[in-house]
Amino acid sequence: MKYEVLEKGNVTVIKLSGRITLGSGDVKLRDKLVEELEKGKKKIVLDLGEVSFMDSAGLGELVAAYTSAKRHGAQVKLSNLTKKIDDLLDITRLSSVFETYNSTEEAVKSF
Repeated sequence: MKYEVLEKGNVTVIKLSGRITLGSGDVKLRDKLVEELEKGKKKIVLDLGEVSFMDSAGLGELVAAYTSAKRHGAQVKLSNLTKKIDDLLDITRLSSVFETYNSTEEAVKSF
């Protein structure tokens, strides 16, 4: 997994790409999110448009990201979900937990 961090006003966008799987991306995602929260970032969008695959460890990291953000008084929203990831969130009922948006711009404006 690779990531790029962009600042859009007071919103931090973490653009993810590649695979988010056990041993390949899950820890990177956790570490990057914790780093941003410790910098005091309160509005975070995870752009998943270029994520090619996500397993249960990747889903677990999304849930951990949501929980960590709540503890820090922050919000995490998801954007650009691929059909596979959108279906995965529906099947696991996590679509009721996360706010998801078709584009990063929509997610940024929603704060």
